[in-house]
Amino acid sequence: MSTVSEVEAALEKFTPEQLREVADWLNARLIPQETPEMLAAIDEGLRSLEAEPTLSAEDVRRNIRAWVTR
Repeated sequence: MSTVSEVEAALEKFTPEQLREVADWLNARLIPQETPEMLAAIDEGLRSLEAEPTLSAEDVRRNIRAWVTR
């Protein structure tokens, strides 16, 4: 299969289960997988949430206009 249209035509013949398998295969290649850097960034974000002050949703709503017009 050398063109996208040929692949699309072949996919039209697949069962829903086969399509899910193809979708999973594509997602594994298109969506970034966990990397040490990504996991470190997540850990840092969690530490920040625990250690630093946060704003309530109401505080954000009240202040957002001022923040975006600076």
